[in-house]
Amino acid sequence: MTQRKATKNNNKMKAVSISGSLRTNVGKKDAIALRNAKQVPCVLYGGKEQVHFAVPDDAANTLIYTPEVQTVDLNISGKKYSAILQEAQYHALTDDLIHVDFLEIIAGKHVTMNIPVKTTGTSPGVRAGGKLIKKLKTLKVKGPVEKMPDNINIAIDTLEIGQGVRVEDIKLDGLTLLNAENVTVVSVQVTRAAVASADEAAKAATPAKAAAPAAAKAAAPAAGANPAAAAKPAAKK
Repeated sequence: MTQRKATKNNNKMKAVSISGSLRTNVGKKDAIALRNAKQVPCVLYGGKEQVHFAVPDDAANTLIYTPEVQTVDLNISGKKYSAILQEAQYHALTDDLIHVDFLEIIAGKHVTMNIPVKTTGTSPGVRAGGKLIKKLKTLKVKGPVEKMPDNINIAIDTLEIGQGVRVEDIKLDGLTLLNAENVTVVSVQVTRAAVASADEAAKAATPAKAAAPAAAKAAAPAAGANPAAAAKPAAKK
């Protein structure tokens, strides 16, 4: 597979504000009571100490299901923190959100995040009947939060059928990609429609190629003929 260099995205992550309240009791009964009250138990770690708190379930779900990566400005009983969503846990049977982990952002400290992948442009391979395959929806990126993009753009406007973009083709300033370098992120694969189109083009070209020698042979003098005799004018009567 021929590889093409990808483009990078410099859009910085947006921030969303969420207010919560400190948990006075940390236990199973308290967690159940919070969930019954439409609250989600949470923990903030990565700083000097862990902070146990709860936030409204609608605010937590909105954060989790947004298509873009965001930082979170937490207001926990009047105390403010900057954080990122680290993990969400769901009930095995109901799929209800039951717990959320946040990682506190510390200046100068690197974090690891899964950043969404987006494609830009139109592939000539797709126009020719190929199929665009996005094999990775996110890339694992490590670095300072202030340099993290909200998504990673990959230009596909030069990708022909059989070509793709690997992790090693993507360059992000001040950030490190943790995925294996030889993994393909996006590619254009051949389809039946593309093969059929190529076959039809080949069939259309074959008669034309066969006709060319025949036309040349018909235009040439017959074998053994005297070119001078052919060119001699008819005798006068």
